[in-house]
Amino acid sequence: MTTTSLDRIDIKILTELQQNASLTNVELASRVNLSPSPCLARVKTLEKLGVIDKRIALLDPAVLGIGVTAFIQIKLEKQVQTSLEGFTRSIDRLAQVMECYLMTGENDYMLRVMAADIDDLEDLIVNKLSRIPGVCSIRSNLALKRISHKTVLPIDTNRPVIVKACSSPPRPAERTPRSRYDATSPPLSEAPVSLNAQCLSYSAERV
Repeated sequence: MTTTSLDRIDIKILTELQQNASLTNVELASRVNLSPSPCLARVKTLEKLGVIDKRIALLDPAVLGIGVTAFIQIKLEKQVQTSLEGFTRSIDRLAQVMECYLMTGENDYMLRVMAADIDDLEDLIVNKLSRIPGVCSIRSNLALKRISHKTVLPIDTNRPVIVKACSSPPRPAERTPRSRYDATSPPLSEAPVSLNAQCLSYSAERV
């Protein structure tokens, strides 16, 4: 595996671009005390290394009428490779799912989703998430208020930063199939789905 060390100028470039990716090369060069040509060369190198993945525009969800954020925990019937891959493909097709993590612990996945309103969230859970093959339990909690939100990665400037060559993420380890429910359990489409307004929590699971 090849590695590359980033110096303080590289880190300054990354910090500036994380704060404002729309900077022109001339503006960026001025902020990091470089002339435009070597600044552009460094940016191109950072892109080639995969440190800079892409440049995007951050939109204000409130202005666009997207007012609901929820965190959803999902449990699968079996956590084998085919189930994990199928779930991943299904989640990738859902625009409301902003982030999805494979977790340790009782639940298999944690999702952060955004929706226009409660009806939109209910539609996502009842008509989309609950119909993904292999899903046996869904629990979600609504966020009342966003306290802190950051998109700038915490790069430690007090120690050397080593960049590893880009590689494909490791495949999740296959576990022994484990059935959480007996053969008499109803299909998920028949499982009860409820909204508890008091605790702001959805749940959908087999009984």
